[in-house]
Amino acid sequence: MAVVITVAQQKGGAGKTTLAANLAALLAETKQVALLDIDPQRSLTHWHALRTGRPARPAEIGFSDVSGWRLGNELDRIRRRYDVLIVDSPPQIETDARIAVRGADLVLVPVQPSPPDLWAAEGTLKLAGEEKRKVRLVLNRVPASGKLRTGVEADIARHGYPVFATTLGNRTDFAGAFAQGLGVTETAPRSTAAQELRALLAEIEDVLQ
Repeated sequence: MAVVITVAQQKGGAGKTTLAANLAALLAETKQVALLDIDPQRSLTHWHALRTGRPARPAEIGFSDVSGWRLGNELDRIRRRYDVLIVDSPPQIETDARIAVRGADLVLVPVQPSPPDLWAAEGTLKLAGEEKRKVRLVLNRVPASGKLRTGVEADIARHGYPVFATTLGNRTDFAGAFAQGLGVTETAPRSTAAQELRALLAEIEDVLQ
């Protein structure tokens, strides 16, 4: 049965889809991985189409975009076929997002270092708590320093929100890889961005043990 990682955040622009794609590409190096895109924007669908259309085929990643009343059955079907399933959920707490959170072994909530991102994350954290799911914030697109970063980190600590120690920097390598239907560990495997992603995956695997 697949481990299910749901990437969820109510606020758009936090890097939810880019995180899902990059984690999938990294995990596909050693595991059978599938993606499930239930975000109406379908950005992950476009990414996967670019990937499968490349002349030199990268590591294969399964894909589905089934949503709505069929979502529960689709989650069960994919779990039986793969090692890892990563779900890119809608940017609202609605039926599909709730099903994706309920079916997750771990919920990842990407948060940029800004108060609106953290405020938006509160609803997802609450939902994960109601569903008794493991959940972690992922600080994303983080500058090396600055008052916003310091302030958000202080707010997270004050509320006791669960957060990974690894942060993902505001790096063009992530966007550049995504635009090619690839992950940063495929386009720039020795880059700082790739190192950050591998460190994040190590923390994710520790939580899932």
